[in-house]
Amino acid sequence: MDGVPCLRVSQCHAQRCLQFSGALDLNLCLLKNSDGTVLLPILPSCLSQLDLHSLRSRVASDSACEIVWSQSTLQSKRERGKTDGGKLEKILQELTESHGERWTQEMKRDLPRSFQRHGDLVLLGDGSFSLPLWKKMGTLWSAVAKGLAAKRLAKMSRISKDGFRSPVVTMLLGEHSWVKHVDNGIRYEFDVTKCMFSAGNITEKLRVAGFDCRGETVVDLYAGIGYFTLPYLVHAGASHVHACEWNPDAVEALQKNLEANGVSDRCTIHHGDNRQLQLCDIADRVNLGLIPSSEDGWPVACRLLKRTTGGILHIHQNVTSPLPNTAAIPSINDATQRVSGKKADREVWQAWADDTANRITCLLRDITGALWKTNIQHIEHVKSYAPRVHHVVLDLDCRPS
Repeated sequence: MDGVPCLRVSQCHAQRCLQFSGALDLNLCLLKNSDGTVLLPILPSCLSQLDLHSLRSRVASDSACEIVWSQSTLQSKRERGKTDGGKLEKILQELTESHGERWTQEMKRDLPRSFQRHGDLVLLGDGSFSLPLWKKMGTLWSAVAKGLAAKRLAKMSRISKDGFRSPVVTMLLGEHSWVKHVDNGIRYEFDVTKCMFSAGNITEKLRVAGFDCRGETVVDLYAGIGYFTLPYLVHAGASHVHACEWNPDAVEALQKNLEANGVSDRCTIHHGDNRQLQLCDIADRVNLGLIPSSEDGWPVACRLLKRTTGGILHIHQNVTSPLPNTAAIPSINDATQRVSGKKADREVWQAWADDTANRITCLLRDITGALWKTNIQHIEHVKSYAPRVHHVVLDLDCRPS
């Protein structure tokens, strides 16, 4: 057939289908339709292996989920980036020349190469518009907003060391800094100058959304604005979630998000240091979503697990792989062959998981006075931060002997 094979789904379910990104053509942009659906381009070589039945089980029964052949020209991401960058460069070149200045290659290199878009607000990264010349142009930010099709602009300089990992963000254009973001049908609202939003965690949020937590009590030890708390409540069907968070700005956003998604009646917020949490013996599942390490929360998580039945810990960690040709690494076992990544990375993740499982077993024994068994269910690769540094999640099943 002519055209590009695409998966047609409703916009609210598009991100859930990103879990099947192995079949998506990541070089092409998705195409939005006027009927509220989007076309996700599929690699022709993967078309015959696409499991439509599994995909349809992940979307609402009355929602679109079908293979169509798009006759429209799907723009490549590289082309779109060049188009956006070219438009911004053209507008700023005209602005520069209107101020009697000469456009230079140095100015071109000082333009933003990447940015985050939150609705009508664009968040620029650090390192752009650093030349003193820009300060002479009073209408600079209006011109940048026009070039990026935004109404509001902000710029991030760094992450603060205040213990809350608060962003240091300056509003450049616009009256307020609250933004809305939708992931997998869940609404998130937050103040971009006070709270971070990690788009890179989408695959893990989708994975959590696929859990069956009906009848379970979940504790989210590092709730933030509800990154994982909300998928547990909205999609996984948890009976109740205890959400722990010590950043007052994140707590404010979390309260708004629970109400906006209609699940505030099934969540209790514990504002403060989770190491001082008074709860114990209540959790079927504990989420430890803090990086680079959630190790400070391990004793708390062990205390929270139900003493008679145990439960599952989801432990996040940044794991660093060694340089090539370093000391031998323990071999990977059959239980975790399904983790993603290069073989050398998988072996390091497995070694970390084995060590973590042993340490959790000892913590459970010391805290409860009883013997426990731990079993590595799965190791999930979330994203890479840098060469050799990987954000992974260990699903650890913990049961009293």
